[in-house]
Amino acid sequence: MFKKIKEYFTHEEKKIRDNRWIFASMLVGAILSLIASFVLSMEAVQLAADPDAVLNCSINVLINCATVALHPSASLFGFPNAFLGLMAEPVVITVAIAGLAGVKFPRFFMFAAQIGYTLGFIFAYWLLYTSYFVIGALCPWCLLVTLTTTLVWFAITRYNIRENNLFLPKKTQKALEKFIAKDYDKLVMAIVITVIVAALVLRYGDGLLY
Repeated sequence: MFKKIKEYFTHEEKKIRDNRWIFASMLVGAILSLIASFVLSMEAVQLAADPDAVLNCSINVLINCATVALHPSASLFGFPNAFLGLMAEPVVITVAIAGLAGVKFPRFFMFAAQIGYTLGFIFAYWLLYTSYFVIGALCPWCLLVTLTTTLVWFAITRYNIRENNLFLPKKTQKALEKFIAKDYDKLVMAIVITVIVAALVLRYGDGLLY
């Protein structure tokens, strides 16, 4: 079994191998994000019934899901933001599974998917900014959503650039193709995650110790 999995992800043709890693990353990221969204949704229901409820991930003043969940930004559209994840992530999971099966998606479909997930990416980082600078508390499950959203966004963007699905000017398209051919996009993703982790540790590191 493990041999077959290894062979699957080490295909001799680079494009096929790259696709499998891209869609596998999307699948893992979307599943983890769906789990986090489910937990956050349950917590939102719990807090709606009892605003003073003590959540399992409310460890202290700094690491406190309830503090984040009770802030207005947690229900920006009139309902818990986690509900958006429950709606969106199953779609990403479906796309990822189909991609792993070798399905070739229409250009306009992937372009629409890019727009949709880019909006989700921006929203996730706006929530992280709000949690970090405005609320002053962290929600571990929210951080997981931010991480997985980052993984999925970079994966789908890499695929769409390589497949020329973004309707970009020719010069821009060629430049981006060279960029991902050298795996610079992976480097950027690693830098983004490293900076976020460093910022969280610097400001909230003490909260993990008490």
